[in-house]
Amino acid sequence: MHPLVTEYLRLGLAFDRLEEGFVDAYTGDPQLRRDVENAAVPAPAELARRAVELRAALPDAGLSAQRTEFLDAHLVAMECSGRKFAGEQIGFVEEVRAYFDVDIAPGDPDDYREAHRQMDEVLGGDGPLAERAATYRRGDEIPPEKLAVCVEAFSSALRERVRDRYPLPDHEHVTYEVVGDKPWSGFNYYLGNFASTVAINSDLKQHMGNLPALIAHEAYPGHHTEHCRKEAGLVAAGEDEQTLFLVNTPQCLMAEGLADLALQSIVGPGWGMWAQEIYADLGLRFDGERAERFSIASAKLLNVRQDAALLLHDQHRGEDEVAQFLQRWILATPERARQSLRFLSSPLWRAYISTYVEGYRLLGGWLDGAAGAQDRVERFGRLLDEPLTPGAIRRMSVTG
Repeated sequence: MHPLVTEYLRLGLAFDRLEEGFVDAYTGDPQLRRDVENAAVPAPAELARRAVELRAALPDAGLSAQRTEFLDAHLVAMECSGRKFAGEQIGFVEEVRAYFDVDIAPGDPDDYREAHRQMDEVLGGDGPLAERAATYRRGDEIPPEKLAVCVEAFSSALRERVRDRYPLPDHEHVTYEVVGDKPWSGFNYYLGNFASTVAINSDLKQHMGNLPALIAHEAYPGHHTEHCRKEAGLVAAGEDEQTLFLVNTPQCLMAEGLADLALQSIVGPGWGMWAQEIYADLGLRFDGERAERFSIASAKLLNVRQDAALLLHDQHRGEDEVAQFLQRWILATPERARQSLRFLSSPLWRAYISTYVEGYRLLGGWLDGAAGAQDRVERFGRLLDEPLTPGAIRRMSVTG
């Protein structure tokens, strides 16, 4: 292993001593992790200083340009995390820029009004839009006793498509479990050796219209597929930095953008009717065409949760005001708005909403710039296989 990469891994693993969960996944040398765990708890300022030192050493490390760019962007993020853990006051926009290599700004309320107009058109009927949307969502809930069989059905159907297009190791597998008391709806725990556990939050009602995207996001061709492809490719080729996946780094923006585009990329337009057939086989009635139209309209509300984070952390508005903002624009119930606030208020996760918003926008724009269907397939494959950064995507979006 390259000495600088070893130090990079050691540095990243040390952050888990400050905040458990900072290391999302590590599949490298277990002795290195044990060494870090058995050492004294590090001082956050020392971790920030070490990140600066490693960045300075990168140009003379003899690594490829692509690996150098990847490590540089991640060391910038780790330096910022060290400063934050040390108690330094860092503006929210600056924090997001350092973590994810993107600049954020509030969305346009006119886009949100247009989303509401389209949602109104899809739902029809009379009365306040929020009430009709709530009624629609209640009718879309998956009966709890059917959730497990629905998860397995979509996992199998998506896995078959992915293995045909983006081959995976024969023994890869995903285990699903239902958990509670979490700030997210689903989470992928990559275990290494081509295995993942995907946790689904039982505190949130799971909906037929959302489940296909959730399984695509967490498993096929989202997080699990990306981890497997990178382990089989980059890690096998000696790029050991890819054995570590850290929260609040550009990796996260790339991974979440990829995962949010996963269903669109593997099934594409018409996913609603595709899902309708699968639900019918399970004895569930689902209007796929309507669900797809509602999803397209709702996508125009993408920026709302990032706006809420800006209100909370940049403009320092109160939680009640932010909850009302979420209820107004994403038509969330009070309970759902509070669940979103829990995620936005978490010290570890507060900036993370930008990975979904900006990741979807950045990667989606690059995929939409493809010359044709096959080029789009190949571009998505590059996201699965290469250590790309937001900066690399921006450059390729300009050059084509």
